[in-house]
Amino acid sequence: MTEKLPPSLSAKFKDSFAYETIKDRLPVILAKTVDAVHRLKNDIKEQHGEAGMEDLKSINGKLSKLRNEVQTDKAIIPIHDGRLNFEVWNAYLEKITCDNDGRTPSWFQDAWLYVECYMYRRIQEAVEECKVLKTLDPFQGQKDQALLSSADAVSILMEFLEGILGNLPSMDDSKFRPLFDQFFELDLWGNKCDLSISAGHDNFQTESPIAMLDVFRSFLLVDNLNQMWDDLHKLNKRKDGSVRLDIVLDNAGFELISDMCLAEFLLTSKMVSEVHFHPKRFPWFVSDTTKKDFIWTLETCRTSDNKAMADFGQMWEERLVDGSWIIKEHDFWTLPHDYHDMETIAPDLYADLSKSDLILFKGDLNYRKLVGDRNWPHTTPFDVALRGFRPSALCALRTLKADVVVGLLEGQDRVACKHTARWMVTGEFAVIQYCEKKSQ
Repeated sequence: MTEKLPPSLSAKFKDSFAYETIKDRLPVILAKTVDAVHRLKNDIKEQHGEAGMEDLKSINGKLSKLRNEVQTDKAIIPIHDGRLNFEVWNAYLEKITCDNDGRTPSWFQDAWLYVECYMYRRIQEAVEECKVLKTLDPFQGQKDQALLSSADAVSILMEFLEGILGNLPSMDDSKFRPLFDQFFELDLWGNKCDLSISAGHDNFQTESPIAMLDVFRSFLLVDNLNQMWDDLHKLNKRKDGSVRLDIVLDNAGFELISDMCLAEFLLTSKMVSEVHFHPKRFPWFVSDTTKKDFIWTLETCRTSDNKAMADFGQMWEERLVDGSWIIKEHDFWTLPHDYHDMETIAPDLYADLSKSDLILFKGDLNYRKLVGDRNWPHTTPFDVALRGFRPSALCALRTLKADVVVGLLEGQDRVACKHTARWMVTGEFAVIQYCEKKSQ
């Protein structure tokens, strides 16, 4: 007998953040995207002539139509752009329609996670169907500005890292463990910078991230760093330093810098020997990192007037050459499926992740896909909500921006609610949730 699962989060529940998202935030994101693309018209005309202007008109027309579909709760329609994964999306639509006894899913009636991901796939479809603008990233300007506007915080973090690495204690020294915690916490709180949660409005890191750690710590609902430290430290000793870390990336901008700084700290300390970064294959959820964003970030650092930024930019470009950093793209990260389905849908990716020693899943969307974006009781154990998804030891670093969270102690949700009724969606509260590798 199949275990009955909690219902998926959905806009059909009008008191939910899903309803607020579909009703208000997604139309705003689409309107801002149309505006951002339109502002490129002079550059596009200069580079591509009338063909570019026709593509621009096509993109904006399709996004305006999509916005109307969202607002009027139209039925979800198939993808037709011919991109490699379009058949997977259409098969998923057929499955949901079948599960709905023949009713085609729609924006306000079906799973929030699915329809929100579908919106970004439709944005990409509008680009894919162009003649000369097929590589356009409609969110590029917002992402670039997110990093440039966080320059002060980035330089503070990199100068801090440079100082630490210049006098780094060994991992067996008592002074090392607090640094380990600090860099994981910095990477966690970098996740507060998310352009989709702010519907594309400015959401930059402007304060010193190090100075804010003590303040943020009281908002950490689950902290499994002790268990992760114990397992990673023991593993390092057993494997004689040959340890692979995977980071499933979330936002470009300051958060990506915090990912890179954590990776550098763990590599220089020899806790890990290689880091595999997993970006999105095409623009996604406004600020999610693509390979292009990753490379641009390194170039921006390398050419900075700030010495620490320039030094690390140069070093990190060299790491891509020597193989201690590896960028890996895969279509699965932009499919509608929960990670519970990865072994079936993308067995090659699952097999690759199984070779990792620790997988970090960054941010809210990754968390929602880990736990299936369902209305779990908040005290549901994290490993239960994973529903068997355990390719290796894994850790979710996430600030809460959607009304789903598991692994809390009894009563923690009530305490958080006293701080703010919207405690699950503002990014103020966070979790570091770890699940050890399954025994063979």
